[in-house]
Amino acid sequence: MALSISAAVLLGIIVFVLIKGGYVRVGSAAACALFGFTLAATGLAPAINTGLASLAGLLASL
Repeated sequence: MALSISAAVLLGIIVFVLIKGGYVRVGSAAACALFGFTLAATGLAPAINTGLASLAGLLASL
């Protein structure tokens, strides 16, 4: 749970910086966020969570 909250905060900061810097427009960021919420409601969500957890474990071992 703590890892997912930390990842969400980190991704939120990255998106904010990208929007503030003009690299990504607000509409595009909102569309991606809505797509993420829609994707989380599908059957693919457990596989994505497992993949992200594996990636976090790999990065933590470096």
